Amino acid sequence: MVISYFGGECFKVSHGDLTLAFNPPSKDSPLKSPKFGADIALVSLDHEDFNGTENAAFGERQPFVITGPGEYEVKGVAVRGFGSESQYGGKGINTIYSVSLEGMNLCFLGALSSPTLPAAAKQELDDIDILFLPIGDKGMLDYDKAYALAVSLEPKAIIPMHYGTADLKAFLKEAGEEKVAPQEKLTVKRKDLDGKEGEIIVLQS
Repeated sequence: MVISYFGGECFKVSHGDLTLAFNPPSKDSPLKSPKFGADIALVSLDHEDFNGTENAAFGERQPFVITGPGEYEVKGVAVRGFGSESQYGGKGINTIYSVSLEGMNLCFLGALSSPTLPAAAKQELDDIDILFLPIGDKGMLDYDKAYALAVSLEPKAIIPMHYGTADLKAFLKEAGEEKVAPQEKLTVKRKDLDGKEGEIIVLQS
């Protein structure tokens, strides 16, 4: 599995010929809008910073778009979405996604604003391999609450997203991981995460 970060909450996750896009910005967003072909596009909040699914289409590759809570299975990928609250850009419904891919469980928190997860999500989100965690942007979790939530979910690895430089620095200090060096992308297999507990991985955008 290869994970690339494009800033904001936009990620490209690839496994073989399969590509997933998480929260691609639209052309109306001030965030940069990368364009790449994806098989599945997941949108956690209907906001211009996250709902640019047109940027996940390329040539003949048109993604299956998932925009809310529910259970889905697309091209062998199991996806579960759980509704939660967001204050990003005004009050709205944010979807937390759990994705099973290549024997790993990915948890994408999206534009989450409350450190208390909905009961349904809390019950179902266990054995998380990689947690995508928003920190410090307006309407989302402050860095300290984000870290406390991450610890409670007990993921093997944590990838921060949607942060400013100061928020990232404060988050890493809170976690006692100030010397973490950013990586260009993450190439990971299930066995690479064996024995890990909350390892923080910072990806360059």
